Amino acid sequence: MALFSDLVPGRKREVGSAVAHYIAGVLERDAMVEIVESLCQAASFQAGDRVKTLRGSMHGVIVRLLPDGRVVWRTDSGVELSARPEALLSEKG
Repeated sequence: MALFSDLVPGRKREVGSAVAHYIAGVLERDAMVEIVESLCQAASFQAGDRVKTLRGSMHGVIVRLLPDGRVVWRTDSGVELSARPEALLSEKG
């Protein structure tokens, strides 16, 4: 975990979980590497970007960026939420 000490606690916890699942044999190496790399990317979003929560339970699109650094995003179900950028992952496609 010392390797990931610069990550925010939520992302660090998710990286630890992915590595633990790999060690336990329930996650393949390629999947673990993809998860860790995506969590280590700096979050820099723009309006229109597709995003998902860290656990992938909600998906949506960035609506606008707030002056305090948070982002406002609309879930696919139409609910508008705000979050810190590090609480979201870019969604490809």
